[in-house]
Amino acid sequence: MEEKQRPTIPEIKTILTQFDISSVSDSSVKAFVSDEGGDEYAVWLIDNGSKKTVLKQAKAYEIDAYHCFFSGGQPYVPTFLGACHYKDQEYFLTEFFSGTDLRVCDRRRLTLVLDALAEMQNEFWERTELYDACVTMEKALEGIENRGKYLGSELLEKAYRKFEQVYRETPRSLCHDDLLPINVLINSERAVFIDWEYGGVLPYMGAFARLIAHGRENKDYYFYMSAEDRDFAIAYYYDAVAKQHGISQGEFCRTLEYFLFYEYCEWVMLGNRYDSRDDERFGYYLNLAEQLAKRLV
Repeated sequence: MEEKQRPTIPEIKTILTQFDISSVSDSSVKAFVSDEGGDEYAVWLIDNGSKKTVLKQAKAYEIDAYHCFFSGGQPYVPTFLGACHYKDQEYFLTEFFSGTDLRVCDRRRLTLVLDALAEMQNEFWERTELYDACVTMEKALEGIENRGKYLGSELLEKAYRKFEQVYRETPRSLCHDDLLPINVLINSERAVFIDWEYGGVLPYMGAFARLIAHGRENKDYYFYMSAEDRDFAIAYYYDAVAKQHGISQGEFCRTLEYFLFYEYCEWVMLGNRYDSRDDERFGYYLNLAEQLAKRLV
């Protein structure tokens, strides 16, 4: 997909006038920067002296997600302040939420994230009237089926076909379908989820499995999560969400294994599809996927 043209600082100042924000200096507009490589995101911190907000060039279903799901001022997302159109592109404004992500996990902040996820998913559990909003089941399945074409192993393919069936049968709730630890922000009181381009009412386990699947016990790795915190998260999430809706612990654990298997297959697919099997992550995730597949089939 061709990257959208990013606006210049003068254009950003013009965009901000549509939100009744004027008299903003050039130095009051700062792009957020990736920790890996230093690339600038199409997301800007706006500080006019009296208030901080965040302007973002919208992707996919982000604005729709705020309109469809978060019109009630829910505490687990940044407050939505409006959207506008400028030169064939969409932008939206939210509150600036000052917090840290979960790349380095600790128990206190992890608990706040799990509380936010539980509140959100209990609120949207089996909301059938929202099944067609934003990312639908049919759209999600397209990506899932595409990933399954590049596993390169009869064992993995057999387990993957079983996962596809489990995916279709799993109860649905509002799911941030890219809930990596970088897509959550936490302060001393609460956690919020950001980057909603893949949001939809989908199988509930997808968000949680992605949150915990990629942490390692190496503090130098990009995502760190201890085994104790991972076990804590599984038990806490079961009690806070699945148990509340009559799901047995056995069924919950079985479903979680399938969704973790799916997460591990992501890097297997990338290694096979793009001939990057020498990447350390390919071997690491292939081993995890094969171990789980042997149990699942």
